[in-house]
Amino acid sequence: MSQHNTLGGKPDSRGFFGAYGGQYVPETVKARLDELSDAFHAALNDDSFQRELEYLFEHYTGRPSPVFHCANLSRMLGGAQIWLKREDLNHLGAHKINNTLGQCLLAKRMGKKRVIAETGAGQHGVATAAGAALMGLECAICMGEVDIERQHLNVVRMEMLGARVLPATSGQRTLKEAVDEALALWVDDPDMFYVLGSAVGPHPYPYMVRHFQAVIGREARAQMLEELGRLPDVCLACVGGGSNAIGLFAGFLDDREVRLMGVEPGGRGTAYGQHAASLCLGEPGVLHGFNSYMIKNAEGEAGEVYSISAGLDYPSVGPEHAQLKDAGRAEYVSVTDQEALDAFFSLSRHEGVIPALESSHALAQAIKMAPTMSPDKALLVSLSGRGDKDVTQVAALMRAARG
Repeated sequence: MSQHNTLGGKPDSRGFFGAYGGQYVPETVKARLDELSDAFHAALNDDSFQRELEYLFEHYTGRPSPVFHCANLSRMLGGAQIWLKREDLNHLGAHKINNTLGQCLLAKRMGKKRVIAETGAGQHGVATAAGAALMGLECAICMGEVDIERQHLNVVRMEMLGARVLPATSGQRTLKEAVDEALALWVDDPDMFYVLGSAVGPHPYPYMVRHFQAVIGREARAQMLEELGRLPDVCLACVGGGSNAIGLFAGFLDDREVRLMGVEPGGRGTAYGQHAASLCLGEPGVLHGFNSYMIKNAEGEAGEVYSISAGLDYPSVGPEHAQLKDAGRAEYVSVTDQEALDAFFSLSRHEGVIPALESSHALAQAIKMAPTMSPDKALLVSLSGRGDKDVTQVAALMRAARG
C-alpha cells in the first residue's frame, strides 16, 4: 500500500493515511463505499453544493462560532491563557452539526430517501435527526441501551425531530454496538445513506468527516490571529473517534510551531476495561472496516472500554490521528474521569459555561498545563459541546458523592 500521502492531505488511492485507514470490507460493501466516494468528490467540485453548505453553516448552524478568552480561569491558574473555540454555541449545541449537514446534503444529492446513524452521547444523533428533517429524509438512530439511559434528554430531542431511536442491546450496549447495528442495517438497504459521526470507518468516511469538520480549524486559526496577532501555542481537543480534534487540527497542521494535543478518556485508570485511550494504551488493529489503534481483548478483538462521557467510549480512533501520532505531529494524552469532572465544574463556576463531559477532558489537560507555562502563552481548547445533556448524570454523581 502507498504510504506517501502528506500530513493533512488526502488519503492515498486506497484510503490510507500512512499505514492506517483503508477499506476492510466485503466487495458488496466496497461497491457502496465507492459510490459514496464518487458522489462526495463530485460534490466537492460542484460550486452549488459548496455554496449551499456554506449558506447552511451561516444561517442554520450559526457559524462562525467565536473564540472566547477564559480570563477568570486563566488568572486563577496563574499561567498560560486559556481560550475556547465555542462549538457549544452551534445550533443544537455541538460540533456534530458541521458534519451531518454536509452528509445529509450529500445524501439528498445522491437521491437517497433514508439515513441511519450511530450515536453515543446523542449529539450526533440529534444533529443527524435535524439534518434529515431539514432535507426531508427518513431517519433512524442506533444508540446503546446504556447510553439511552444516561443521555435520555438527547433521546427525547431525536424523537422530537422525527427520528426513530433503535436500542443496541448486544455487548456493552454503548457506542461500538450502536455502530455495529447501524452498519448492519445500512448494508441491508441499498437506498439508505449512513451518516457516520466521527472520523472513523472505512474510506471515504474519515476523509469526508474531516473535510466537513475542518471549518473549526479554519475559523479558529483566523480568529486567533485577529485576537492575538499570532497563533496559539497549543491546540487541544478531546478524542474518542476524533472528529472535533481532527477538525481543529486541520487548521494548524502546517504551522509546526503550534503543538497539537489530543486528549483521550483515561476513565478510572489504566487497567483493561477501565478506559478508552486507544492511542495511549492500544495497538494497531482492524475494526469497523478500517485499520487504526484500538483497545483489544485477550483474543485480539475489540476490547471493553469505559468513560464517564458517552461520546468517548469507542475502542478505536480515526486513522488520521494514528498517522499524526506515529509522525510525531500530534501528541496524545489521557485524563481521568475525575479530572474531567473537576474541569467541568471549574469552567462552569469560573466562566459561567457548562461544557460537555467530552470537552471537559480537553479542558482538564489545559488546566494541568497552564500553570507550567508563562502568561504570554496561549492554549486553545475545542469546546466541542455544551453540557446540558450531562446535567442529570452529573447531578447523580454529586448526590452519590454527598452520600
